Amino acid sequence: MPQEMLLARADDSGQVTTASYGLARQRLLSAARDPHDIATLAFCGVLARFPIPRLEARDFIRLLGRYFQDASPEVADSLALSARGAVCTAIAPAEFDDLLALLREHRRDDSEETEWLAHAVVSACAGGDHLWEDMGMPNRDALSQLIKRHFPTLYFKNTGNLRWKKFFYKLLCDRARVPLCKAPSCGVCCDYLQCFGPE
Repeated sequence: MPQEMLLARADDSGQVTTASYGLARQRLLSAARDPHDIATLAFCGVLARFPIPRLEARDFIRLLGRYFQDASPEVADSLALSARGAVCTAIAPAEFDDLLALLREHRRDDSEETEWLAHAVVSACAGGDHLWEDMGMPNRDALSQLIKRHFPTLYFKNTGNLRWKKFFYKLLCDRARVPLCKAPSCGVCCDYLQCFGPE
């Protein structure tokens, strides 16, 4: 199966169309070992829409073999080659590195799966929607469960249930001592609903 039959394609504006993404995601899910596994759903949603930078080609081959065992070798090779050296254009390389370092600091273990998930989450941060949507997760709770399972200390730090992408950037801004918020407390901020409102 050629790569263009599997992956979502961008339109003339550079945006991945909903129909194209849905088809790419469905084709990856049909090759999945366990299409209901939360990590599989995350990888499927991200791979259908974004390159996952900074992973070696052999890591892609192992990732695809573990989660999408029915994907053809040609597709696996083309995915690995397309991602080699890729950088999400919506995220500066230094920003990508900072987000990846944040997730690595809070990972449950040093397994390949957790490392791959850290890369996938950061890659999806390039999207313009809620992180759970850009990762192709069924809802925010599914993303929260993924983070709780693989990045538990990060999950428990989010005591206010801040939206995940905002939470990641808030931690980075706090670390750099850069003020992110417009008000001294969230309860009196004019952007409260954008950060904590229903998704």
